[in-house]
Amino acid sequence: MRDIISNFPVEKFKDIQTPFYYYNTDLLKETLAVINNETSKYDNYHVHYAVKANANPTILSIIKDAGLGADCVSGGEVETALKAGFPPEKIVFAGVGKSDWEIILSLEAGISCFNVESIPELENINRIAKEMNKYASVALRINPNVDAHTHSYITTGLSENKFGIDISLIDKVLDKFTELNNVKLIGLHFHFGSQITDMDSFRSLAIRINEIQEIFYRRMIIVENINVGGGLGVDYQNPDKNAIPTFREYFETFRKHLALRPIQHLHFELGRSVVCQCGSLISRVLYVKEGVDKKFVILDAGMTDLIRPALYQAYHKIENLSATNTEKEDYDVVGPICESSDCFGKAIELPITERGDIFAIRSAGAYGEIMASQYNCRKLPKPYFSDTI
Repeated sequence: MRDIISNFPVEKFKDIQTPFYYYNTDLLKETLAVINNETSKYDNYHVHYAVKANANPTILSIIKDAGLGADCVSGGEVETALKAGFPPEKIVFAGVGKSDWEIILSLEAGISCFNVESIPELENINRIAKEMNKYASVALRINPNVDAHTHSYITTGLSENKFGIDISLIDKVLDKFTELNNVKLIGLHFHFGSQITDMDSFRSLAIRINEIQEIFYRRMIIVENINVGGGLGVDYQNPDKNAIPTFREYFETFRKHLALRPIQHLHFELGRSVVCQCGSLISRVLYVKEGVDKKFVILDAGMTDLIRPALYQAYHKIENLSATNTEKEDYDVVGPICESSDCFGKAIELPITERGDIFAIRSAGAYGEIMASQYNCRKLPKPYFSDTI
């Protein structure tokens, strides 16, 4: 068990404006070391970090230094990855709606691959590449129609979702390559959801990929790269007990059940599992409000700083870092935003809380700072790092 935040310097931050994000860089580096150790067991495994999870420059620098590539879903993320020092040959560009300027930017930079999600997109990339006298390497994102058994907002691999190319259209897509001379098929891409903790879901994905590979093989096509996306979940309930996800079991699941051809490389796009547990949102109690039949802790952090609870009804462990007493009460922990959905948790058992107490909202390193907004004209939360304070 890692006590990630017990050494949080409450006294040092007393005079610093809250809310802010606090990152344990030691944990991030340890997580990356585990990923590298596990993938080093396989000659053909490659990990790309999903930039959408957290694009803080310091976080990206640490991940880049660990040797991971970058998985981007916008031109802005491609620019951010390049600025952070990720080699173009380690950058892949996914996303269901790539605009012309994003494609041009990526071709000029010489990124390794576009993950293509439709025939019109494939045609457009070919057109732009031809106009630029370039060739674009592409992977087809196939919708595997596999249920990730997670929240509907973060499920991406069912036929009802907007992502990917339906299996029934594979032959039609492959026929297109005979007409398009400036795109080269180098891989297949799959991503079917996020916050997945049941390895049976990844096993089902591997088996479905095996079936899809047979469709390509019947046409005498063996692509060089298979990209299984990411989706590995984290333990939001016990961030100290399970600070580092089950990477060994995750990678072994694909080794056991995915039938790669000898020439094929396996790519992963991990985001949440890399950065989630190293980050916490730190906030100060503004008021403790007595309701009719409940008490409210009103924080100076709100859904503008961490939107996941309001957007997904997501759970985050909430801790009072200042409390010294052992007596506890139940509170609804809410923010100051003028929205009823601005609530971090209801009936949360906490030590008796007072105005000015410092709170930590845990497991906020992924989809926290990156999704912050200035709604209500609020300031964006600043980041602080454990190795520079």
